[in-house]
Amino acid sequence: MRTEHDLLGDREVPAEAYYGVHTLRAAENFRITGIAISSYPQLINALAAIKQAAALANIELGLLDDSRGQAIVAACKEVRAGKLHEHFLIDAIQGGAGTSTNMNANEVIANRALELLGHAKGDYARLHPNEHVNMSQSTNDVYPTALKIATCRSLRDLAAAMDILRLAFARKADEFKDVLKMGRTQLQDAVPMTLGQEFHTYAVMLGEDQERLHEAALLIQEINMGATAIGTGIASHPAYARIVCKHLIAITGLPLMTAPDLVEATQDCGAFVQVSGVLKRIAVKISKICNDLRLLSSGPRAGFNEINLPAVQAGSSIMPGKVNPVIPEVVNQVAFEVIGNDLTVTMAAEAGQLQLNAFEPVIAHSLFKSVSHLRQACLTLEERCVNGITANRERLLADVENSIGLVTALNPYIGYAAATAVAIEAHATGRGVAELVRERGLLSDEKLAEVLKPENLTRPQSIIAPAGGEDAMRPSLRDRRKDCAMDGLRPLTTKLN
Repeated sequence: MRTEHDLLGDREVPAEAYYGVHTLRAAENFRITGIAISSYPQLINALAAIKQAAALANIELGLLDDSRGQAIVAACKEVRAGKLHEHFLIDAIQGGAGTSTNMNANEVIANRALELLGHAKGDYARLHPNEHVNMSQSTNDVYPTALKIATCRSLRDLAAAMDILRLAFARKADEFKDVLKMGRTQLQDAVPMTLGQEFHTYAVMLGEDQERLHEAALLIQEINMGATAIGTGIASHPAYARIVCKHLIAITGLPLMTAPDLVEATQDCGAFVQVSGVLKRIAVKISKICNDLRLLSSGPRAGFNEINLPAVQAGSSIMPGKVNPVIPEVVNQVAFEVIGNDLTVTMAAEAGQLQLNAFEPVIAHSLFKSVSHLRQACLTLEERCVNGITANRERLLADVENSIGLVTALNPYIGYAAATAVAIEAHATGRGVAELVRERGLLSDEKLAEVLKPENLTRPQSIIAPAGGEDAMRPSLRDRRKDCAMDGLRPLTTKLN
């Protein structure tokens, strides 16, 4: 053991530990989640990048001697390479606005730098965690900047996973482009479409959210390094903010920029709220897709049974042969978690007071969980579900041929009234729409066959007004104005068609 001292007195710290007394006390105080900050390696790497940039800036400004400064830089590089992460052991949710996390980083880097200089861990008279590693800094600019850098990195990983899933849906859209099926609105038969169109929609939805994710990432590239305690820059050199940002850009490769107003940037968590909102949007839409996959694959005998999801495990301990849509189900649950995390981020951002938000640790914890779990959900859905989906082509075609929804395609040719009569009789008798149209002589066999071609049922087409002209298709302008007047409304004087 070695003895270290803080404002509360002396404490013994394990001799081999790179953390110190501040980390030890925080580890004892915050036993909340059981999840250490080392579970978020992007955060640890971001902290090390900041400490490295600060050391280089302080060397450049003549505030830190080269020997100690280069030892700090070397220690930071080791941490960024994945070393010593196990010594970052503070609970992810903590009081103190992230001070314990910053102290943990200062102590680990200081003790490794001492070793590199040939001194014992804890020999802070030679290189001190606060005086040297934390020079020109405060938790209040280090912690939010680290959170932003780590989130930027994590969002890139999420966007890449989303692209893998998007491409999987795009491949299925191409595979199913000739598979005719019935579209549905409000769970009722609507009009025909292709299964390819349905799956293409999912690819488009994911692509749109990738764009929103990119836009949100731009907001968190603005940092408040140089703000120190509250944004006034106290205890830092006038040129420090500019120089530390320069070094941080070089180290991280991110297009970071110093906020124009550091007092505002130190207390404002709006960028995190924006990012969390985009994550919620992604979760909602992926969950909707999974709802569709579960519904379309329901059955196999008593449900929709339009598609088959790959069987990945037995579905029941009592019902032999049952297979459940477990992959979409687990993705649904990730979505529910992300939606809840968004509320946590919202409340934490709102709860800030005056010049600082003390609740950024729970914002960090919530964001990192959401990004990480969404990323894994996308990869799992692609690998274990979407790639193996097959279509029940015969079932889909039979549903189209038997659907009353076909009458919508005939409406422009036979008129709404005739189409309604056909739909009513088809529903009452169970007979097919095409059969009834032929029987009533509403269209020739040739015209009916042309209208009901799959390629004509799933895209816009040129039509010829039915006998009786335009008036047979919709009420006249005069009648519509008359209806408005009867309803006590001012007659319309603009285009109504």
